[in-house]
Amino acid sequence: MRALLNAYLNTSLVLRIGIALVLGLVVGLVGGPAVVGWLAPLSELLLRLLKFLIVPIVLFTLMVGINQANLGSMGRVGWKLLGFYVLTSALAISVGLLVATAFSPGSGLELTSSETVKVPENPGFIQVLLNIVPTNIVGAFAEPNLLGVIFTAVVFGIALMKLRESEAHGEMAERLYGVVSALNEVTMKVMAGVLQYVPIGVFAIVAHTAGKQGTATLLALGDMVMVLYIALAVQLAVYAVLMRLNGVNLVSFVREARVPVVTAFATQSSSGTLPLTLNAARRLGIPQRIYGFSLPLGATINMDGAGIRIAISAAFAANVVGVPLDVVTMLEIVLIGTLASIGTAGVPGAGIVMIATVFAQVGLPIETVALLVSIDALVGMGATAMNVTGDLVCTSVIARSEEKYEAGEDRLAIPSEQHS
Repeated sequence: MRALLNAYLNTSLVLRIGIALVLGLVVGLVGGPAVVGWLAPLSELLLRLLKFLIVPIVLFTLMVGINQANLGSMGRVGWKLLGFYVLTSALAISVGLLVATAFSPGSGLELTSSETVKVPENPGFIQVLLNIVPTNIVGAFAEPNLLGVIFTAVVFGIALMKLRESEAHGEMAERLYGVVSALNEVTMKVMAGVLQYVPIGVFAIVAHTAGKQGTATLLALGDMVMVLYIALAVQLAVYAVLMRLNGVNLVSFVREARVPVVTAFATQSSSGTLPLTLNAARRLGIPQRIYGFSLPLGATINMDGAGIRIAISAAFAANVVGVPLDVVTMLEIVLIGTLASIGTAGVPGAGIVMIATVFAQVGLPIETVALLVSIDALVGMGATAMNVTGDLVCTSVIARSEEKYEAGEDRLAIPSEQHS
């Protein structure tokens, strides 16, 4: 047993997760619903372990990152992030619409009157903004309200940074910063242990999902699934071009991004995968002051995969009712879908809320969402993996732009120093 355990621990984590993914798919499809029950605890354990780490890793990483930067650079990074998120979200929806127009998913299907779906209420953009400020810190940590945790970390991180600069409380604040830094390192150590369980959890989740969905569901709406994954592949190519243009090392990026992306694919949770995404950014050498802010924020409001899903779903619904999308409607979908992806951040069932919001605004029947529920897991896996990929791409590009900016500042500073 000891030799087997050592062999497991010494094998590449990416290889272990890849094997677990394939085995899980085989076991799920062969075993069918019978495997769902006894694998459920193993899959639930992985989700619990990842969620267990979300609050401490976001809180301590962000507080430490803020104290390694200054308010000027934070503001600059913040504006870059928001601009990048809006741009890539709109681009992802456009890619989805173009691919869907080319392949026409849903053509030939009919909507029966018995098909209904319960759509969670859309809280609206203003309410989402208000929810960023938690009424109770403990409650925000308990839910967890990720935007509330980010707000708390930013506020207390800035306060700690200001205290470290003061003469009266500087020494005390430095000791407190040392404690926060130590807690951050402890959290990373715990995460290193959780990583060893990820392959087992991925195997259980994939087997559970495959056993529950089966091949019948995939065959029934296979064209919808196929078109979505083609659009995701196109979006990956767009990311590769963006990273190449900005000087990001693609080989290193792919090597480090594989673990969080595959885990996101299995778990269908951007927030739950956040600890692994933060670890990947750290291994890529991205400054903590950047990834500590961009990745938690991106996990809630940057949803490129969800944007593609909105576009494909809209085209699918239009083809089902026999009214193909025109150019004006496509532009509406891009605009409304981009806003909806931000305006439903942190809402349970956010994918359905976004799709239903877009459908209501452009006049597509909400009932068509019911047809998509049966393939929700298959579609959600790819969309979530793309969400996490988009977060890491954005963080990598912003980090490179900050490197160039700071290098330019250094070059400008040299002549004045020589002159003095």
